[in-house]
Amino acid sequence: MSLTDATLKEKYPAKAHCRRVAKFLTDAGFPHDGVIYLEAQKTHMVEDDDQAMHFRQRRYFFYLSGCKLPDAYITYNIPQDILTLFIPPIDPDDVIWSGLPESKEEALRKYDVDHVLYTNEVNATLAAYGPSKSTTVYAIPEQVSDHITFLAFKAVEFSPLKTAIDECRVVKDSYEIALIRKANEISTIAHVAAAKAVRTATNEQELMGAFVGTCISHGAHEQAYHSICASGTSCSTLHYIRNDQPLKERLNILLDAGAEYECYCADITRTFPVSGTFTPESQTIYDIVDEMQSSCFKLLRGGVRWEDVHENAHRVAIKGLKKAGILIGDEQEIFDKRVSVAFMPHGLGHYLGMDTHDTGGHANYEDPDQMFKYLRVRGQVPAGAVITVEPGIYFCEFILNPALEDPEFNKYVDKAVLNKYWTVGGVRIEDDVHILEEGYENLTNTPKL
Repeated sequence: MSLTDATLKEKYPAKAHCRRVAKFLTDAGFPHDGVIYLEAQKTHMVEDDDQAMHFRQRRYFFYLSGCKLPDAYITYNIPQDILTLFIPPIDPDDVIWSGLPESKEEALRKYDVDHVLYTNEVNATLAAYGPSKSTTVYAIPEQVSDHITFLAFKAVEFSPLKTAIDECRVVKDSYEIALIRKANEISTIAHVAAAKAVRTATNEQELMGAFVGTCISHGAHEQAYHSICASGTSCSTLHYIRNDQPLKERLNILLDAGAEYECYCADITRTFPVSGTFTPESQTIYDIVDEMQSSCFKLLRGGVRWEDVHENAHRVAIKGLKKAGILIGDEQEIFDKRVSVAFMPHGLGHYLGMDTHDTGGHANYEDPDQMFKYLRVRGQVPAGAVITVEPGIYFCEFILNPALEDPEFNKYVDKAVLNKYWTVGGVRIEDDVHILEEGYENLTNTPKL
């Protein structure tokens, strides 16, 4: 058994997460004698149908419970360090269709909680905490059901809990790292399967089918996000979602796809030729992007300023595009004029965890500087965070053609050389990286060219 699988035999560390969030709240000056209250996602029915919609657990609830059941609740008594899970009682009518649900005894064995009660006991439990024991209840306002009452508490704090969980989620513990590593392992098998499928596939949708089917057969029944199975010039569309175009007469595949395993995500991108061999132009761009990524890896460590790593990617891109003859002129001028943003308009990466674009990044989408406007992580990256490193270079007509009409842009571009690269579409390489105090651990071992 691998170390990852051995780690995942243990319970999800819900109480450790509760303690971490409680410390964040009390360190911020909020009362220690309080109760954290959260609800799972509800069962929702499909409109005009008698079937339930696809279920996705609320991440805030899961972080403090490790429970994927719908219609559940938790309370965490901060001073007493008591975590209580409330699960739906047995509904005889539902058992006919869906079988027996988890019992209290099963839930207590399965989850890292102190008590398991039924959901019809939530209000009585909250009332029992009362002002004599707990003065404050912490909750997320849009995630509190109408029948829930907090009248027993002197104060209700709706503002700090979501922020506290967002910030605590940035630094992962060993169990969370194991979950992300497992999601990467399954995603790697699926990426290899999709790459092999290209040999006989005639349409992008066959690649998506190969990827998703392989994930499911290896225990990852959910996807972290909608797969991007782009070919040819569609590789220049950052979040391409069609996945239905023929592969005939297209040069390259950009496959951005990741499995979700037990609510934790992988996010991996590989670019490779349909024919098995890159054209000279495609190879040139691939090599530049590969150097962008490897150069950024060398900067990674706990406390690194993410803007600095992002800038480094742009400087390597400028140097490579100049060598290819696409860009001309002084490299520092090209950087200062933000010319390279037209070739890499997105940020270098984002935090990864229960969400593909995970919490705590402090993005500033109002930043007037186009180089940083779409950077999803700002400031220092702490040791223990998991972040994607995903440089890319794209030849998107929607971006480049208007820019080429600007004399302040086009004087740095050799259009004759650029015209040789349109069919490349775009190249992106993306790995998921665990930041260490000194250096990093790459959680993605998906083959590269």
